[in-house]
Amino acid sequence: MGLQRIFRAVIMGPPGSGKGTVSARITKSFGLNHISSGDILRANINAQTEFGLLVKSCIDQGRLVPDDVITRLILADLRQIDHSSWLLDGFPRTVSQAEALDDACSVDTVINLNVPFQTIQQRLTSRWTHFPSGRVYNTDFNPPKVPGLDDVTGEPLVQRDDDTPETVTRRLKAYETQTEPVLEYYRSKGVLETFSGTETNKIWPHVQAFLHRKLPVVDQEAR
Repeated sequence: MGLQRIFRAVIMGPPGSGKGTVSARITKSFGLNHISSGDILRANINAQTEFGLLVKSCIDQGRLVPDDVITRLILADLRQIDHSSWLLDGFPRTVSQAEALDDACSVDTVINLNVPFQTIQQRLTSRWTHFPSGRVYNTDFNPPKVPGLDDVTGEPLVQRDDDTPETVTRRLKAYETQTEPVLEYYRSKGVLETFSGTETNKIWPHVQAFLHRKLPVVDQEAR
Protein backbone atom coordinates (compact mmCIF):
# COMPACT_ATOMS: atom_id res chain seq x y z
CA MET A 1 0.00 0.00 0.00
CA GLY A 2 1.20 3.53 -0.70
CA LEU A 3 0.53 6.86 0.86
CA GLN A 4 -3.23 7.28 0.71
CA ARG A 5 -3.12 10.99 -0.09
CA ILE A 6 -0.71 13.82 -0.59
CA PHE A 7 0.40 15.21 2.76
CA ARG A 8 1.96 18.64 3.12
CA ALA A 9 3.50 20.00 6.29
CA VAL A 10 5.36 23.11 7.42
CA ILE A 11 7.93 23.01 10.22
CA MET A 12 8.63 26.14 12.25
CA GLY A 13 11.04 26.96 15.04
CA PRO A 14 13.65 29.58 15.90
CA PRO A 15 17.30 29.20 14.87
CA GLY A 16 18.85 26.54 17.09
CA SER A 17 15.54 24.84 17.97
CA GLY A 18 16.60 21.53 16.39
CA LYS A 19 14.46 22.14 13.31
CA GLY A 20 17.11 20.77 10.94
CA THR A 21 17.53 17.57 12.92
CA VAL A 22 13.77 17.00 13.29
CA SER A 23 13.22 17.76 9.59
CA ALA A 24 15.83 15.17 8.59
CA ARG A 25 14.19 12.56 10.82
CA ILE A 26 10.72 13.31 9.44
CA THR A 27 11.86 13.02 5.83
CA LYS A 28 13.71 9.76 6.56
CA SER A 29 10.89 8.20 8.61
CA PHE A 30 7.92 9.31 6.53
CA GLY A 31 9.27 9.71 3.01
CA LEU A 32 8.35 13.37 2.61
CA ASN A 33 10.33 15.63 0.30
CA HIS A 34 12.28 18.15 2.39
CA ILE A 35 11.99 21.65 0.92
CA SER A 36 14.36 24.07 2.62
CA SER A 37 14.10 27.78 1.82
CA GLY A 38 17.77 28.17 2.77
CA ASP A 39 18.82 25.46 0.30
CA ILE A 40 16.73 27.05 -2.46
CA LEU A 41 18.25 30.48 -1.82
CA ARG A 42 21.80 29.05 -1.77
CA ALA A 43 21.19 27.11 -4.99
CA ASN A 44 19.92 30.23 -6.77
CA ILE A 45 22.82 32.33 -5.49
CA ASN A 46 25.37 29.71 -6.58
CA ALA A 47 23.70 29.34 -10.00
CA GLN A 48 23.60 33.15 -10.34
CA THR A 49 19.97 33.10 -11.47
CA GLU A 50 18.08 36.37 -11.75
CA PHE A 51 16.50 35.75 -8.35
CA GLY A 52 19.82 34.54 -6.93
CA LEU A 53 21.61 37.76 -7.92
CA LEU A 54 18.80 39.82 -6.37
CA VAL A 55 18.92 37.80 -3.15
CA LYS A 56 22.73 38.09 -2.95
CA SER A 57 22.50 41.84 -3.50
CA CYS A 58 20.03 42.15 -0.61
CA ILE A 59 22.18 40.00 1.69
CA ASP A 60 25.39 41.87 0.78
CA GLN A 61 23.69 45.18 1.57
CA GLY A 62 22.25 43.86 4.83
CA ARG A 63 18.68 44.27 3.57
CA LEU A 64 15.82 41.81 3.96
CA VAL A 65 14.97 39.89 0.80
CA PRO A 66 11.51 41.12 -0.33
CA ASP A 67 8.60 38.85 0.60
CA ASP A 68 7.43 38.43 -2.99
CA VAL A 69 10.89 37.33 -4.19
CA ILE A 70 11.13 34.58 -1.57
CA THR A 71 7.54 33.55 -2.21
CA ARG A 72 8.03 33.24 -5.97
CA LEU A 73 11.21 31.18 -5.49
CA ILE A 74 9.61 28.75 -3.02
CA LEU A 75 6.35 28.34 -4.93
CA ALA A 76 8.25 27.70 -8.17
CA ASP A 77 10.11 24.88 -6.42
CA LEU A 78 6.89 23.44 -4.98
CA ARG A 79 5.26 23.43 -8.41
CA GLN A 80 7.99 21.09 -9.62
CA ILE A 81 6.83 18.44 -7.11
CA ASP A 82 3.14 19.25 -7.39
CA HIS A 83 1.94 15.69 -6.82
CA SER A 84 4.27 14.83 -3.93
CA SER A 85 4.09 15.00 -0.17
CA TRP A 86 6.52 17.46 1.37
CA LEU A 87 7.88 19.13 4.49
CA LEU A 88 8.54 22.85 4.07
CA ASP A 89 11.29 24.30 6.25
CA GLY A 90 12.08 28.04 6.61
CA PHE A 91 8.95 29.28 4.86
CA PRO A 92 6.55 30.98 5.44
CA ARG A 93 8.02 33.59 7.78
CA THR A 94 5.34 36.26 7.38
CA VAL A 95 1.55 36.18 7.17
CA SER A 96 1.64 37.39 3.55
CA GLN A 97 3.89 34.44 2.67
CA ALA A 98 1.52 32.08 4.52
CA GLU A 99 -1.43 33.46 2.58
CA ALA A 100 0.43 33.07 -0.73
CA LEU A 101 1.25 29.46 0.18
CA ASP A 102 -2.40 28.79 1.04
CA ASP A 103 -3.48 30.21 -2.31
CA ALA A 104 -1.11 27.81 -4.08
CA CYS A 105 -1.72 24.61 -2.09
CA SER A 106 -3.30 23.16 1.02
CA VAL A 107 -1.16 22.78 4.16
CA ASP A 108 -2.25 19.81 6.30
CA THR A 109 -0.27 20.54 9.45
CA VAL A 110 2.23 23.02 10.89
CA ILE A 111 4.78 21.59 13.34
CA ASN A 112 6.06 24.26 15.73
CA LEU A 113 9.13 23.54 17.88
CA ASN A 114 8.93 25.56 21.09
CA VAL A 115 12.34 25.56 22.79
CA PRO A 116 13.29 28.01 25.61
CA PHE A 117 15.47 30.91 24.48
CA GLN A 118 18.08 30.12 27.16
CA THR A 119 18.52 26.60 25.74
CA ILE A 120 18.84 27.94 22.20
CA GLN A 121 21.35 30.57 23.23
CA GLN A 122 23.57 27.87 24.72
CA ARG A 123 23.26 25.75 21.56
CA LEU A 124 24.00 28.53 19.10
CA THR A 125 27.14 29.77 20.81
CA SER A 126 28.47 26.18 20.41
CA ARG A 127 27.60 26.16 16.70
CA TRP A 128 30.10 25.88 13.85
CA THR A 129 29.23 26.04 10.16
CA HIS A 130 30.57 24.84 6.80
CA PHE A 131 29.48 27.84 4.75
CA PRO A 132 29.68 26.40 1.18
CA SER A 133 27.19 23.61 1.98
CA GLY A 134 25.29 25.09 4.92
CA ARG A 135 26.11 22.06 7.12
CA VAL A 136 25.96 22.98 10.80
CA TYR A 137 27.71 21.25 13.71
CA ASN A 138 27.40 21.72 17.46
CA THR A 139 30.32 20.99 19.74
CA ASP A 140 27.92 19.80 22.48
CA PHE A 141 25.59 17.35 20.72
CA ASN A 142 26.52 17.11 17.02
CA PRO A 143 30.31 17.56 16.80
CA PRO A 144 32.27 17.03 13.58
CA LYS A 145 34.26 13.77 13.36
CA VAL A 146 37.46 15.81 13.29
CA PRO A 147 37.30 18.97 15.45
CA GLY A 148 37.09 22.10 13.33
CA LEU A 149 36.66 20.28 10.00
CA ASP A 150 33.62 19.46 7.82
CA ASP A 151 32.79 15.72 7.76
CA VAL A 152 32.24 15.58 3.99
CA THR A 153 34.90 17.88 2.50
CA GLY A 154 37.44 18.18 5.31
CA GLU A 155 37.32 21.96 4.88
CA PRO A 156 37.57 24.22 7.95
CA LEU A 157 34.46 25.16 9.91
CA VAL A 158 33.84 28.73 11.00
CA GLN A 159 31.75 30.33 13.72
CA ARG A 160 29.31 32.92 12.47
CA ASP A 161 29.83 36.47 13.67
CA ASP A 162 26.21 36.57 14.81
CA ASP A 163 26.49 33.53 17.11
CA THR A 164 27.51 35.70 20.08
CA PRO A 165 25.07 35.62 23.04
CA GLU A 166 23.95 39.25 22.56
CA THR A 167 23.31 38.83 18.84
CA VAL A 168 21.59 35.48 19.36
CA THR A 169 19.21 37.12 21.85
CA ARG A 170 18.38 39.85 19.33
CA ARG A 171 17.81 37.28 16.58
CA LEU A 172 15.53 35.20 18.78
CA LYS A 173 13.44 38.22 19.74
CA ALA A 174 13.24 39.27 16.09
CA TYR A 175 12.13 35.74 15.15
CA GLU A 176 9.44 35.79 17.84
CA THR A 177 8.15 39.19 16.68
CA GLN A 178 8.09 38.15 13.03
CA THR A 179 6.65 34.65 13.34
CA GLU A 180 4.13 34.98 16.18
CA PRO A 181 1.53 36.36 13.71
CA VAL A 182 2.25 33.37 11.41
CA LEU A 183 1.74 30.92 14.28
CA GLU A 184 -1.50 32.71 15.17
CA TYR A 185 -2.58 32.52 11.50
CA TYR A 186 -2.13 28.73 11.48
CA ARG A 187 -3.57 28.37 15.00
CA SER A 188 -6.76 30.05 13.81
CA LYS A 189 -6.94 27.58 10.93
CA GLY A 190 -6.66 24.65 13.34
CA VAL A 191 -3.54 23.15 11.75
CA LEU A 192 -0.88 24.26 14.30
CA GLU A 193 0.71 21.57 16.49
CA THR A 194 3.28 22.81 19.04
CA PHE A 195 5.94 20.58 20.62
CA SER A 196 7.77 21.99 23.65
CA GLY A 197 10.99 20.87 25.31
CA THR A 198 14.71 21.49 25.74
CA GLU A 199 16.13 18.38 24.01
CA THR A 200 15.55 17.37 20.41
CA ASN A 201 15.75 13.66 21.29
CA LYS A 202 12.91 14.10 23.79
CA ILE A 203 10.77 16.23 21.48
CA TRP A 204 11.19 13.89 18.49
CA PRO A 205 9.15 10.90 19.82
CA HIS A 206 6.13 13.20 20.26
CA VAL A 207 6.52 14.58 16.72
CA GLN A 208 6.93 11.04 15.41
CA ALA A 209 3.82 9.76 17.23
CA PHE A 210 1.79 12.72 15.97
CA LEU A 211 2.82 12.08 12.36
CA HIS A 212 2.18 8.35 12.69
CA ARG A 213 -1.43 9.25 13.47
CA LYS A 214 -1.55 11.53 10.44
CA LEU A 215 0.43 9.22 8.14
CA PRO A 216 -0.38 5.60 8.96
CA VAL A 217 1.15 4.27 5.73
CA VAL A 218 4.03 5.68 3.72
CA ASP A 219 5.40 4.37 0.46
CA GLN A 220 9.05 5.45 0.46
CA GLU A 221 9.20 5.12 -3.33
CA ALA A 222 6.40 7.60 -3.91
CA ARG A 223 8.50 10.59 -2.95
